[in-house]
Amino acid sequence: MIKVTTVGIAGLGLIGGSFAKAYKENSDVKVYGFDLNNSICHLAQVEGAIDEVLTTENIGECDIIIPALYPEAVIQYVKEMAPYIRKDSIVLDTAGLKREICTECTKLAHKYGFTFVGGHPMAGKRYSGFKYSSGKLFKDSSMIVVPEDPDDQLLLSNIRVALAPCDFGRITVCSPEKHDEMIAFTSELAHIVSNAYIKSPTAMEHKGYSAGSYKDLTRVAWLNEDMWTEIFMKNRDNLIKELNYITTYLNEYKDALEKNDRDTMWKLLHDGKIAKENVDGR
Repeated sequence: MIKVTTVGIAGLGLIGGSFAKAYKENSDVKVYGFDLNNSICHLAQVEGAIDEVLTTENIGECDIIIPALYPEAVIQYVKEMAPYIRKDSIVLDTAGLKREICTECTKLAHKYGFTFVGGHPMAGKRYSGFKYSSGKLFKDSSMIVVPEDPDDQLLLSNIRVALAPCDFGRITVCSPEKHDEMIAFTSELAHIVSNAYIKSPTAMEHKGYSAGSYKDLTRVAWLNEDMWTEIFMKNRDNLIKELNYITTYLNEYKDALEKNDRDTMWKLLHDGKIAKENVDGR
C-alpha cells in the first residue's frame, strides 16, 4: 500500500491550488508546487500552500505527481519530466479530456517505469486562478479515475489513499472513451448552451425579471475561453453528437409553437419531466 509523504503539483490555478491546500490542511505531507507564473509560486509559499517549488531536482521525491494543466500542457509536462520521475510514483492528471492524454502519457509511463492514471475532479468555481482555490473545493464531489487497467484493485486502493486528504465523496472509474463521451454531455454541452443562451439581445434587460432559472442556466457562461476551446475541439466528435440531440429536441418545441400545437407542446414538456424523474428522481 502506498504511503504518501511528498506530493508534487504542476499548475497552481484553481484546481492545482486547491489540491495543494487540501493536502496541507488535511495531512502532514510535504507539497512541492510549480506554476509558470513565478509570483504564484511565491504567493503559494507565503500562504503555506506549498513547501517548495517543484523542480527536476526534487520531483523524484514525490510519491504522487498531479499535473493540473490544460490537456496539451499535461502531455508536454509529463514528457519533459518523465526522466526525473521515480519509478514507483503515480502521475495523476486533472484535465477535462482523457483519450489523448491517457494514450500519450501511458506510453511515457511504460518507457520510464512510473504509473500514469488519468484523473478529472468534478468540481469548480465561476472564477479561475490560485486566488480562488480552496482546500474544501473537492469535498463530497466526484473524482473520475481512468487507469490503464480498471481491474487493478491495488492501484485503485492506492489512489484512494493518496487522494484521501482531498475528501472526495466518490471515486468513479471508467475508460478514456467513456469519460470523454460522458463529459461531452454533463459538462461541455452545458457550457455551450449557457454561453449561447446569454447572447440573446433580451439578456441586457433581464434585471428585475430574472430569478433562479436564469441564474442556473447562465452560471457557466462565464468561462475560460482558452481552456474550453481546446477541450471542445479535442472532443468534438462526442460534443457534436450531443449538440445534434439537443438541437433536434429544441426544433421540436419550436415547431409546436409555430404550429400553435398545444397537444404536442404538452407532450414534449411532459416527456421532459418524466425523463428528469427517470434520471434523477423527483
